[in-house]
Amino acid sequence: MKRSLVMIMAGGKGSRLGPLTCHRAKPATPFGGRYRIIDFVLSNFVNSGYRQICVLTQYMAGSLIRHLSRTWHLAGYDEFIEITPAQMRDGDHWYRGTADSIYQNINLIRDFQPENVAIFGGDHIYKCAVDQMEDYHLDLNADLTIAAYPVPREEATEFGVIQVDEKGRIIGFQEKPENPTPIPGQPDTCLVSMGNYIFKTERLVNALRENVDRKDTGHDFGKDIIPMLLREGASIYAYDFRENKVPGDPEGVRPYWRDVGNTDSYFKASMELRGPVPSLNLYNRNWRIRTAQRNHPPARFVHSDSHTTHLDDCMVCEGSVVEGGRVSESLVGYDCFIRAGADVEGSMFMSGCQIGEGAKVRGVLADKNVVIEPGARIGHDPELDRNRFPFITPAGIIVLPKGTRVPVEGPIEFAQDIGGLLITDAATKDAVARTLGHPVIGDHHRHSYRSAGPGSKRSG
Repeated sequence: MKRSLVMIMAGGKGSRLGPLTCHRAKPATPFGGRYRIIDFVLSNFVNSGYRQICVLTQYMAGSLIRHLSRTWHLAGYDEFIEITPAQMRDGDHWYRGTADSIYQNINLIRDFQPENVAIFGGDHIYKCAVDQMEDYHLDLNADLTIAAYPVPREEATEFGVIQVDEKGRIIGFQEKPENPTPIPGQPDTCLVSMGNYIFKTERLVNALRENVDRKDTGHDFGKDIIPMLLREGASIYAYDFRENKVPGDPEGVRPYWRDVGNTDSYFKASMELRGPVPSLNLYNRNWRIRTAQRNHPPARFVHSDSHTTHLDDCMVCEGSVVEGGRVSESLVGYDCFIRAGADVEGSMFMSGCQIGEGAKVRGVLADKNVVIEPGARIGHDPELDRNRFPFITPAGIIVLPKGTRVPVEGPIEFAQDIGGLLITDAATKDAVARTLGHPVIGDHHRHSYRSAGPGSKRSG
């Protein structure tokens, strides 16, 4: 068992995911039909031999805490995955930044006295043998090692951009620059921080204590801690994530990492799982992605009296039923019901959704427990869609918030418990206000947590 302490930063709001995160922390967002985003980083650490893990929570942590407490259990001596909410040990305020989230829990580092501390984000989709990164860190006797990955230069403005010497030592760092510095000889590519760090404990603690007393700080690793350590001459190295080899993956498989920072990138990453040879291999039994085990029956595909079930290039999760519908190039989560004559194309449904008889659906990202009424049409008339649906991504994907009901005509209906959040949250309120067919909020019986899947009353 690895003795390093793991601290996973899982308190982020994920504002760019808008209607998917107005009621949940980004790490709790469902992904790939049956997982949560947090499952990937936790699986990476558990598979790599780490058993002392603290998950730092803050924003809208209810569903995240339920998922962790019901799903993630370690049973060995001195092994734990511990939920750590903001404790306000340093004053009457929540976490003010990534570095502050660690500083407010510095007592945990003092209690465990590890040689190294792994600080990783909880909101990316990837597989990583973390022990290989720590071996690299130890071999170099580094003060700090940062996982790094090349991305197109036009995307680098959303990341910390790294400059390294010929030995991989970091000599420059730009946090979300307007004009990012490319890799020498590769003018269209930048090396960026993945937001995953391994610190030598003493250097981390000293840096956090020095930073907290400064007046000109955002209490952030990228904006403050890393530039400060560079000025002080600390030994900081970039770990090339492309060199990471996940046990059990075939030779030549390229490492996979997606930031899923906005709804288009989230949708694209989800749909990539359908590939003939998926970029993210979920079938490696030596590196399982662990998640909740649900007692749903197998997926069923049945013919109705007048319609034949047709599926092409899809993933369909447990408990779902396709009853005489046509589904192509789509991802259907668990406990969904696609009724006779429905036509679903290029769409993604989280759990508990129902697509009614004869509905025509194209290019939809539906959160949990969405109901599309019989005969409704979505994604076939751009002008009508713009008038009805407040959340349409730049790529044209229509996003339906959790528990939404889509009738054949007229305004869509938000669930009672979600509607109020959508019309007041800074990330969603303007889009709702601009919609000509202003959405309505359902009565007190319409709650977002009620499944519309095969076993629900709404499926009758």
